[in-house]
Amino acid sequence: MPATRITLERDPSVARAIAADPSGACETDLASAPWTFDDVPGYGPGSSSSDPFPVLSPAQGEIPAEYRDAGDDELHGRIRAARETLGERVVVLGHFYQRDEIVQHADYVGDSFQLARAATEHPNAEAIVFCGVHFMAETADLLSGAGQNVILPNLGAGCSMADMASIDEVEECWEQLEDVLGPLDEPDEDGLVPVVPVTYMNSSAAIKGFVGRHGGIVCTSSNARTVLEWAFARGRRVLFFPDQHLGRNTAKAMGVPLEQMPMWNPRRPLGGSAPADLQGSRVILWHGFCSVHRRFTVEQIAQARSEHPGVRVIVHPECPMAVVDAADESGSTDVIRRAIEGATEPTTFAIGTEINLVQRLAAQHPQHTIFCLDPVVCPCSTMYRIHPAYLAWVLEELVAGRTVNRITVSPDVAGPARVALDRMLAATP
Repeated sequence: MPATRITLERDPSVARAIAADPSGACETDLASAPWTFDDVPGYGPGSSSSDPFPVLSPAQGEIPAEYRDAGDDELHGRIRAARETLGERVVVLGHFYQRDEIVQHADYVGDSFQLARAATEHPNAEAIVFCGVHFMAETADLLSGAGQNVILPNLGAGCSMADMASIDEVEECWEQLEDVLGPLDEPDEDGLVPVVPVTYMNSSAAIKGFVGRHGGIVCTSSNARTVLEWAFARGRRVLFFPDQHLGRNTAKAMGVPLEQMPMWNPRRPLGGSAPADLQGSRVILWHGFCSVHRRFTVEQIAQARSEHPGVRVIVHPECPMAVVDAADESGSTDVIRRAIEGATEPTTFAIGTEINLVQRLAAQHPQHTIFCLDPVVCPCSTMYRIHPAYLAWVLEELVAGRTVNRITVSPDVAGPARVALDRMLAATP
């Protein structure tokens, strides 16, 4: 499904409606301008604020005061003027989870993979401005043409899930698995290798490169089952990272027993599992998760059914297994969007995914009642770092002939990473 341009009839932005979370996982400070915490180590206020933060993660330097001090109308006017001046020299991509102040300026709106594909459709654009997070910009750089610059408006827009699997941790895991399972690149009498690595799109370019070097593949939330089938045709078991929930939910739906899905915690010897558990495994799950989707609970679903009889509950497969099991359906952001678009009668939907997308869908489909399962408005904190001030800054720098915040992947990583991505492209559901 291609990325699409979305036109909003009204602005359902959550910028002024951040709700405090009694657990402390989401802070009302998230509504503040991102530059107020750009120089503070960590992901900033929001759902991932308590997640471990890599020391060497990119940080965004202070942007000029003229952008920080500008009002909304001025910023939007400057963005539009810069876009008009640049014309087809630039393409702006906006992720589904971006705030609507950003989405309104995007040429394409979609999930991470849809937008990476959209970048390939503009080979003549000099710059691709990716309004998303760091791993998405890296993927766009991998798939873009020579001479194209990929720009991330705020370098502090990372992803806590992607950061939960570092290249050093994955390589150490691979070495420990070899100690238990033997040489991992040697097929057995049936032509199957001991382990095939599979990484979710929500991972660094370095991880994608590792996967490409070791006969593995990248997956998305929409083709995870097809990718696991591809991997099982080539290996006895799969090492799936960094999101445990997508791996578990997908494998369980394919009939893999839970006892054959041990967890790998990179901070424990052998990931915290016994050698026999690894030897008897079919899917080894990395101890990673999405902080937003982990917020959804079975209790929230029960409350939605109690308050809205006949409600249709759809959740993202990054949600915990119990939540996916309790829902009526699960699927990627695009699956959720298409389910709502395909409903021919007025329907009440309870959605388990990021709040910006849910409120945007509610604005676009007023014939339905659409609400988020989580009563606390807690957007993806790192996605929220892309503010119109940063977009105006990077665009006006392009107008002036300067490229800032360019994201590049080194050639030694890019080659094998593209191999893993090409395998994913060929593994269509």
